[in-house]
Amino acid sequence: MDAPLLSLTGFAVVMYITPGPNNTMLASSGANHGFRATVPHMLGIATGFALMLVVVDAGLGATLLATPGLVPFMRWGGAAWMLYLAWKIATAPPPGSGGQARVLGFFGAMAFQWVNPKGWLIALAVASEFTRADRPLSEQLVQIGLAFGAVSIPCMLPWVLLGTSVRGLLLSPGRLRCCNLLMAALLAVSLVPVLTGD
Repeated sequence: MDAPLLSLTGFAVVMYITPGPNNTMLASSGANHGFRATVPHMLGIATGFALMLVVVDAGLGATLLATPGLVPFMRWGGAAWMLYLAWKIATAPPPGSGGQARVLGFFGAMAFQWVNPKGWLIALAVASEFTRADRPLSEQLVQIGLAFGAVSIPCMLPWVLLGTSVRGLLLSPGRLRCCNLLMAALLAVSLVPVLTGD
């Protein structure tokens, strides 16, 4: 493995495994719905984020950076959507009740990547740090997509397993409510570095 690819892969691992909106939602889904029901959510994140990286690094990122007014709009619009999701997690009814919240699913998780402020910041960082003018862009885009795709599931699994491991402890509605409130708070707090950063 050459040094740039090793560096890109290391960056991908750190970005995927650290706390953030996707991982908080995966832990919450694991706790509320179990491992099997959360697998499509994981696959949607992996596919959607790899696709987003390729599209952003192919040119959309340059457009955003050239139009400074769009960046805050994307940041705050994504934050508003994530706060709505945090509210949905906090108010989710217990399993077995008539109004049980649905799992985000494959396509929902794919679409979520486009409103995830952390995802946009990662994509813009990859575009600026890991693309070089002396190599064909198409080759670099494939490498970026594959590097992030390869580490995605292994880095998301601990978060889902964390959620499923506490599932048995959440059989009482009170404990489940506390867990959902904690996950919602973590999702909201994960926005702080994104919204206060440059």
